[in-house]
Amino acid sequence: MFDKIKDMQDDLQNKLNGIMVDAQAGDGQVKILANANQQIVNITIAPELLEGGDAEELEDLLLVAINRAMDEAKAKAAEESKSLMSGLLPPGMDMGGLFG
Repeated sequence: MFDKIKDMQDDLQNKLNGIMVDAQAGDGQVKILANANQQIVNITIAPELLEGGDAEELEDLLLVAINRAMDEAKAKAAEESKSLMSGLLPPGMDMGGLFG
């Protein structure tokens, strides 16, 4: 039983690595790509934002975009976890809001 759960957990982690989410800030001037394991995969910054030399604006936009991407990644992970757990539960049993 525990081996099966461990295998399912490993499969879930692998699946989450393949689910990508993206977020933007500043009308697309900063773009973040992350996976559902909440790992940032790529950051894109528009060149014109760098030319302005306003580090504080760039920092703010990065924070907004990263937080949006992490929120979306958490939501995707919760969906996948709920789906995985529903396969383990007897019919009719509901996990409610346990994963999200």
